Amino acid sequence: MVEGYKSVSEFINSAYQIEAIYYTPMIASKVLKLSQKINSEEISLNILEKISTLKTPQDVIALVKIPAYPDLNYTVFQKKFSLVLDGIQDPGNMGTIIRTADWFGINHIICSEDSVEVYNPKVVQATMGSLSRINVYYTDLTDIIPKLNLPVFGALLDGENIYNTNFGTEGLLVMGNEGNGLRPEVKALVNMAITIPRVGNAESLNVAIATAICCSEIHRNKMLAGNK
Repeated sequence: MVEGYKSVSEFINSAYQIEAIYYTPMIASKVLKLSQKINSEEISLNILEKISTLKTPQDVIALVKIPAYPDLNYTVFQKKFSLVLDGIQDPGNMGTIIRTADWFGINHIICSEDSVEVYNPKVVQATMGSLSRINVYYTDLTDIIPKLNLPVFGALLDGENIYNTNFGTEGLLVMGNEGNGLRPEVKALVNMAITIPRVGNAESLNVAIATAICCSEIHRNKMLAGNK
């Protein structure tokens, strides 16, 4: 289920298959301009509120067919950075990470099998449409990471300062569970432990915020390398 005009329009303009769109009279003219080929139905605000998963429902909801997860084609991970998520549980964090990946041009996210489902309505909402452009895979991380044969950067408290790290132009950025970080068997696969230096007294950073900071620094490194 996709809610909100912006997110619905993003999915309509993607490879996803839209099953139906439900909208209130308030937004009818805008919705009908999106696509005449999709099954659409005008409903009352009262009915939409019963369908919606949001406390403050928006004026349009789309039902989107969940596709099969893409096959792991190892070549698509080469010569670029991809995210690896180990046990991310919070839907809001997952959605924000997907949106962050989209912002920084990271097209692939590999998730451990116990990570939150990306088609959870709360995850979809938090991506603000970015899920329509990101490939997400669920697999055994201890199996896939060695096979990709790429530099593996893991976010750890005792790692190297990210602002002193040479990330190069390809690799995997591994982010861990909100409470426990990386599990030992995944941590053992990390080539370079990195950390965001702490200046104040907070015990830790939210994983989605930490991912955004790391992605920003990786992008900055690539920009600097390209200007040399």
